[in-house]
Amino acid sequence: MLARRIGLSDSVQLALQCVYERWDGKGLPNRIAGEEIPVSCRVAIVARDYELLNRMLDHEAATKFLRERKGRAYEPRVLDAALEFGPALIGQIEEGSLWDAVLEAEPGPQVTIEDAHIDEVLSAFAHFVDLKSHYLHGHSSGVAALAERAAPACELDPTLLRRAGLLHDLGRVAVPSGIWNKEGSLSQGEWEQVRLHPYFTQRILTRCGPLEDLAEVSSSHHERMDGSGYHRGTKAPSLSSEARLLATADAFRAMTERRPHRGALSPRRAAEELERSSAEGRLDVQCVRAVLQAAGESRRPVRSAWPANLTDREVEVLRLLASGLSNKQIAGALTLSPKTVGHHIEHIYAKIQVSTRPGATLFALEQGLVGV
Repeated sequence: MLARRIGLSDSVQLALQCVYERWDGKGLPNRIAGEEIPVSCRVAIVARDYELLNRMLDHEAATKFLRERKGRAYEPRVLDAALEFGPALIGQIEEGSLWDAVLEAEPGPQVTIEDAHIDEVLSAFAHFVDLKSHYLHGHSSGVAALAERAAPACELDPTLLRRAGLLHDLGRVAVPSGIWNKEGSLSQGEWEQVRLHPYFTQRILTRCGPLEDLAEVSSSHHERMDGSGYHRGTKAPSLSSEARLLATADAFRAMTERRPHRGALSPRRAAEELERSSAEGRLDVQCVRAVLQAAGESRRPVRSAWPANLTDREVEVLRLLASGLSNKQIAGALTLSPKTVGHHIEHIYAKIQVSTRPGATLFALEQGLVGV
């Protein structure tokens, strides 16, 4: 689904659908076998397991493990090639930059994203990053929209703020989902991992030339004017106006969203918290005013009809599903029976042509049904 959203070819999309298939037809999800599996995927499956096993085990044990699955999980001739040439290839890779080696090995013509489609691609990444936890669904796009609306009041570039907002949480993927979903207090080690996610955002963006200019702003969303933020502990003189505004938009949006350790604050209560933070020197006063003005101006869009001919009730169910609620919790929120909720979800799946909760959540995100 991500490959489709960012415009990769049909052959790439097909290969990604097959990464858990097996040569003997006992894989998932479609149990296709042999040469029905795209050749690129047959090679990638062997390469994936060869690299992983040789990192986890000694070479002899890894080779034994792979040979036992020859003709079952792996195409024989691909595995034979990996066992013959693998040691030399891994040696070459370890001598230099893995990132550069991958880019250099990419066959031509290389695929690039046209400027006209960049925002669509960034939105796709934002939606997929927010799937990391059901508490985060719609967070990145919500921060981006709020920062974009607030930017003119601070005489800043709305496009830059929107793009930085879409990408600010890329680094969340480097932190285990169990930490984001943990209901109790985080341990010191878990908290250190959380504090590093802006660092990973920075690392990702600085490796991508066209997005490098967004790295400083996107990775500063948890910095504070008094130096109490993270991951750098940067103080006011070193924080750009764009970084200050994005941090404010992120703080407001996060406070109005449910988290595992707390409920969502009302917009009014969140506004009070922002104003207190600005009075205590943690957030920029002008940015707080701009964000609160933008948040107060937001209105639910008027629709003549819901996408995919969904009914009002189906949209209500879909929104709650996308927020991570179970069928029983949805039933309680809407005063329905769990069985009725199940029927609604079946109808929703059929209309939007998906078969899983993540697929339905992505549809809701794409159609702007979350967080409105």
